[in-house]
Amino acid sequence: MQKKNIGINKLLNEINNFKEKEKKKIENKSIEKINKLANDIANKVVKIKNNDYIKKERKIDKILTSKYTGIPIMIISLLIVFWITISLSNYPSIALNKLFNLISNYLFKSLNKLNINPLITSILLNGIYKTTTWVISVMLPPMCIFFPIFAILEEYGFLPRIAFNLDKIFQKCNSCGKQALTMCMGFGCNAVGVTNARIIDSKKERLIAIITNSFVPCNGRFPTIIAIISMFIVGYNNSFLSSFILTLVIIFAILITFIVSKILSITLLKGFESNFTLELPYYRKPNFIKTIFYTLYEKALKILFRAIKVSIPAGLIIWLFSNININGISLFNHITIFLDPFGKSIGLDGVIVFAFILGFPANEIVIPIIIMGYLNKSSLLDYNSLDELKNILVTNGWTLKTAICTIVISLMHYPCSTTCLTIKEETKSLKWMFVSMIIPTIIGIFFCFIINFIFK
Repeated sequence: MQKKNIGINKLLNEINNFKEKEKKKIENKSIEKINKLANDIANKVVKIKNNDYIKKERKIDKILTSKYTGIPIMIISLLIVFWITISLSNYPSIALNKLFNLISNYLFKSLNKLNINPLITSILLNGIYKTTTWVISVMLPPMCIFFPIFAILEEYGFLPRIAFNLDKIFQKCNSCGKQALTMCMGFGCNAVGVTNARIIDSKKERLIAIITNSFVPCNGRFPTIIAIISMFIVGYNNSFLSSFILTLVIIFAILITFIVSKILSITLLKGFESNFTLELPYYRKPNFIKTIFYTLYEKALKILFRAIKVSIPAGLIIWLFSNININGISLFNHITIFLDPFGKSIGLDGVIVFAFILGFPANEIVIPIIIMGYLNKSSLLDYNSLDELKNILVTNGWTLKTAICTIVISLMHYPCSTTCLTIKEETKSLKWMFVSMIIPTIIGIFFCFIINFIFK
C-alpha cells in the first residue's frame, strides 16, 4: 500500500511539473503575440519621416547585444569602471585618512587639556573615532566615483544592454535579466544592489536577487582582494596580470550567483519565474550634473550614514575586545586562540576569522583588525605599503593557501551590517536577512575547506 502511495505521489508531481512547463510555454507565446500585435498597430498608426533615425543605434546594438561580443564588452567595461574607481579613490582616501589623523591629534591634545579621563579618551578616539573615520575614508571615495559612473552608464542606456545579455542565463536559473542590474550595483555597494532589486516585479525573483547580491564583491572588499592578489599571486608591478586574476575572481563570483539563484528557485523559493518584457531604451545623453548630485545624495551619502551608525558601536566593541585583559591576555587574543583550530581547518587562522566577525559593520576594517591582532596592539592600525603588510602577514604564517582562502572568504561571507539592515527593510523580514547571511557564509566555508584539503 505504501509503495502504491509513493508511486501515485510521484506521478502527481510529474503531472504538476508538466502542467507548469506547458503553462510557461503558453505564457511566453502569449507575450510574443502581444508584442507582435503592438508592433503591427504601431507600424499602421505611426508615421516616421526619417526611417534612419535609429539606424546608428541598431548598429551599436548589434555589437553590444551580440552573443559573441556582448558579454566580453560588458566584462571589459566593468573592469575599466573598477580600475578607474580603485585608482582614483586611493588619493582622496589617503587625504581623508591624513585629515582624520590630524583631527585625532588635535582632539587628543584638547581632551588632555580638559583633564578628561584617559580611559574615556581612549574609548572615544582609539575606539569609536578611529573605526568610524576609517570606514568613512575607505568607503566614501569609491562610492562617490563608482555610483555616478554607473548612473551615467544607465542614463546612456548601457546597463539595460547588460541585463539583455544576461537575461537568457538568468532565465535558465529561473530568474530574470533585471537581476544583472542589481548585481552590477552590488559591485559598488551590496546595500545599493539590494535596494535596486525593487525594479524586479516578481517577489520570488526579487528575493533571489537580494539573497545572492552579496556574492559579488563590493568596493569595501575590492581593496583587500586586490592587495592579496598583488602580494601573493602576481607581484606588485604586474597590473595586467592583476587585472586578469581579478577578472577570474569576478567571473567566479558571478558563476556562484547563477548556481545559487538556480538552487534557491527550486528549493526555498520554488516556483516558475514571472514573465516580463525587457525593453532596450534609446541611447541618450544624460544630464551629468543632475545625475551626479542625485546619485551622490540618494546612494553614496545615505549608505554612508547607515555605515556610520553601525560603525560607532562597532568601534566601542573592538576597543573592548582589545583592551579588556584576562590573566594578562586581551579578550581579543583569548577569542582568536579559541577560533584558531576552526580557522586552520579552512586554511585561515583565528585572527583572520575573528577579523571578519568584527568586520561585520564594514568590510573595510578587516585588514586593519588583522594587523592589530598580529601586532598585539590595542587599536586599529594602518599600513604604509604592501611590502610592510606582506612582511607582517608572512611573519604570522601566511602562505599562498592562506591568501587564496582569505580571498574566497572575503568574496563569500555574510553581508556587512549596512546591507543586512537594508535587506531587513526591503523584505520586511528577519528571516530573509538571516538567510542572506547564512547561505554565502556556508558556501565560503565549504570552498575554503576544500582548498585547505587540496593544499595539504
